[in-house]
Amino acid sequence: MAAGLRKRGPPGSVAQPAGLWKQWLQRAWQECCRLLREPRYTLLVASCLCLAEVGITFWVIHRVAYTEIDWKAYMAQVEGVLNGTHDYTQLQGDTGPLVYPAGFVYIFMVLYYATGQGTDIPMAQNIFAVLYLVTLLLVFLIYHQTSKVPPFVFFFMCCASYRVHSIFVLRLFNDPVAMALLFLSVNLFLAHHWGWGCCCFSLAVSVKMNVLLFAPGLLFLLLTQFGFRGALPKLAICAAIQVVLGLPFLLENPIGYLSRSFDLGRQFLFQWTVNWRFLPEAIFLHRAFHLALLAAHLTLLLLFALCRWHRTGESILSLLKDPSKRKVPPQPLTPNQIVSTLFTSNFIGICFSRSLHYQFYVWYFHTLPYLLWAMPVRWLTHLLRLLVLGLIELSWNTYPSTSFSSASLHICHAVILLQLWLSPQSSPKNIQPSRKTH
Repeated sequence: MAAGLRKRGPPGSVAQPAGLWKQWLQRAWQECCRLLREPRYTLLVASCLCLAEVGITFWVIHRVAYTEIDWKAYMAQVEGVLNGTHDYTQLQGDTGPLVYPAGFVYIFMVLYYATGQGTDIPMAQNIFAVLYLVTLLLVFLIYHQTSKVPPFVFFFMCCASYRVHSIFVLRLFNDPVAMALLFLSVNLFLAHHWGWGCCCFSLAVSVKMNVLLFAPGLLFLLLTQFGFRGALPKLAICAAIQVVLGLPFLLENPIGYLSRSFDLGRQFLFQWTVNWRFLPEAIFLHRAFHLALLAAHLTLLLLFALCRWHRTGESILSLLKDPSKRKVPPQPLTPNQIVSTLFTSNFIGICFSRSLHYQFYVWYFHTLPYLLWAMPVRWLTHLLRLLVLGLIELSWNTYPSTSFSSASLHICHAVILLQLWLSPQSSPKNIQPSRKTH
């Protein structure tokens, strides 16, 4: 009988494999959490998301119907230039006159030929899909260098925004072109190629002048880095590019070109506003309201320049001096100083815009994770930041806009502004030796 019985193993022999599996799963979970939380994994997560975005973007192109808004107008305006009309006041499209600077004309002239005089919409959508992926790559490179935003946030920046995909590949607006050039210029600033950065910045302005919202921040950075005399050549690059690109139109009708392409007093239609729907239309159109917004915009920029961006303890007028002659020895600008100044400058301008239309979302969409996570305050938890992102996305996806969606958008903007103002000033630590600037 004893011979017929099998010998039992030790009691722990069955439990041991189960214990190993449990340890392996715990370790895998910890690694995944670390991957999603730590900014040093930005490039790895970004690579995965970019691959996913290839499929998502081209799925959107083939599954969601294209909506014609401004593309035919762009092509008609470009065709007018190709036919020899260089007077901006005579260039028209289906949706109105040409109101963008000369860089827009040249870039969309290339698209005109690449898409069979603007008739090959699928080709145009594929080109804009590539532009979207390039823009994502440029944005991820910025976030990698700042190392402030946890990678899990990028899932919401990439895959969760229907509106941004729509602006790029279903509407074919010119705003994405301008923003791609802007993000390229930011990468060049981070590499301390200031001359080339100013060149790309000016090219972005030449596509659409909303990029000028970054200009106060850029001016502050140039003065900080080079002083007044040193900043002049960089500013001259920006101005020269505008003159060269606009020269054919300036020679024909300089007043017409400047008044159309850089019309700061342009009146927007109330029916398209995303941010001021809760106001009566009479107030929305009133010049006093526009002047009040401008005053608030300039005041807040000045306050941030004096109290948040300028941290040396000297008078802000010291920025006009050569850096070597300042009382406080100049320190190299860190990636976060560069990015936070530029992104904050743009965000303040958006908060006080006279009107925001749906395609304007890309003006600041890719900067929102940085503004919310790079300069955090304790009371704004991860969950609350995600809630702010979600409400902003919901506001931009509400069509037509409502009083509630507009008010929600302003509340979210106010929360971000308050965080930017209250966030602790981080003194530069472990600054690397200054690299040569160009």
